[in-house]
Order: sequence, then structure tokens, then C-alpha cells
Amino acid sequence: MKLADLIEKDYGIKLNTESIFDVHVKRIHEYKRQLLNLLHVITMYNRIKEKPNAPFVPRTVMIGGKAAPGYHMAKQIIKLICNVGRVINNDPIVGDKLKLVYLENYRVTLAEKVIPASDLSEQISLAGTEASGTGNMKFMVKTFLQFA
Repeated sequence: MKLADLIEKDYGIKLNTESIFDVHVKRIHEYKRQLLNLLHVITMYNRIKEKPNAPFVPRTVMIGGKAAPGYHMAKQIIKLICNVGRVINNDPIVGDKLKLVYLENYRVTLAEKVIPASDLSEQISLAGTEASGTGNMKFMVKTFLQFA
């Protein structure tokens, strides 16, 4: 609920606190699957639009991260996430079944609020492409402690 209040205050998006908080936060890069995740969000949106009365588990997708200053494609991915979010979040047919939030200026202080509120973490690194990040470890420890 604290994260939902923060998102509403900072981004003007009212979240369904009963929805799954599906979070993908890391540096924006072509190989880090943010674009693939966005295609999944678009697929969910299309399914809701096609059959608005069909059962659907409400989901809030949060994608966050920063792009290197000269990385044009990463900036285009961010722009696309924001534009798709604007369409989804303002569609009265979709309502609170699906929301998409781009977490601007993602940093440690925001991570401290986002990671504990996450129901689904999509920060898993691709094998062989990067070192394991501390974000993965923190999430796994938090999850383990929650169920221990």
C-alpha cells in the first residue's frame, strides 16, 4: 500500500493493491529483456480488450532502470514503455486489471520501496552475459526470510 501511495503521488497512477506487483528493474539494455517483457504486457492488454469480461488476475507491471547517456536504443525502449503505459493506464475498458509504470530515476532509495512490495521479480540475469547483481541476491534473501 505504501508503494501504491508513492506511485500515485509521483506518477499520478492509481494502482490496484490487490494486483500482482510484477517488477523488472535493472539497467535498460536490449539484452536484458525489458522489450520482451513489454511485448508480454501488450499481449495481456490485447487479451483484456478482446474479452473484457473474461477472468483475469489483475497485474501491475513496473519496469525501471536507467540508460547510458549515448545508448539510443535503450532510450527508445524507455519511450516505448512510457507510451504503452499511457495507453493502458488510461483505457477505461482495462480499468484496474492491468497497469504499466515506468519507474523513472531508479535508484537505491526507490529500490528500498519497490523490492519489498514485489510479488514477482523479473531481475534474473541471463547466464553468461553479466555478473549476478546484488539486486538479485537482496530479492532472494528477502523472499527466503519471508517464507522461513
